[in-house]
Amino acid sequence: MTGKPKLYYANGRGKMESIRWLLAAAGVEFEEQFIEKKEDLEKLRNGGDLMFQQVPMVEIDGMKMVQTRAILSYIAAKYNLYGKDLKERAWIDMYVEGTTDLMGLIMQLAFQTADTKEKHLALIIERATTRYFPVYEKVLKGHGQDYLVGNKLSWADIHLLEAILMVEECKADALSAFPLLQAFKGRISNIPTIKKFLQPGSQRKPPPEEKFIASVKKIF
Repeated sequence: MTGKPKLYYANGRGKMESIRWLLAAAGVEFEEQFIEKKEDLEKLRNGGDLMFQQVPMVEIDGMKMVQTRAILSYIAAKYNLYGKDLKERAWIDMYVEGTTDLMGLIMQLAFQTADTKEKHLALIIERATTRYFPVYEKVLKGHGQDYLVGNKLSWADIHLLEAILMVEECKADALSAFPLLQAFKGRISNIPTIKKFLQPGSQRKPPPEEKFIASVKKIF
């Protein structure tokens, strides 16, 4: 046993990707056990490892953790990315939950039919640029600091950078009206652990392709 966290999920983004991001940003090396067929998932279920019969699952500190939010909260707290007090934690939670809503909308894109894809893509851009990005632009302008909460890197910053890059995969100039978010993206992307994760060959997963979507539908 190496002591490294072990991640159980399909070999793609999905709900595990934010967990990969957070561990990588914290400078934590991790292993992955990919679920490649339905039998792999059934083996985990039959072995009693999945509390609610679902993945993601992360083995960490002697626990077999499930539920994405619980896993992320634990990692953020363990690696000092969750604010200095209850109030900062509340702000981080609010920002993370908002960003998660936007990410959920983007994740649905790959599962759209040809008839609905264009409309869904337009919805993503509309929501990102009128509902979510303006919030973070205002926050950064309001306190004039480099990070969203407490002038220190937190889970909220890491999660937002992940979301920004996902939106830019949909529309490359999505940040054009948000100069402070452009600067934020540059700052957070250049944090050494995050910069390393953004390099080719890292454990970061590419946008979902049709082949991956088909395999996910068979597994789950």
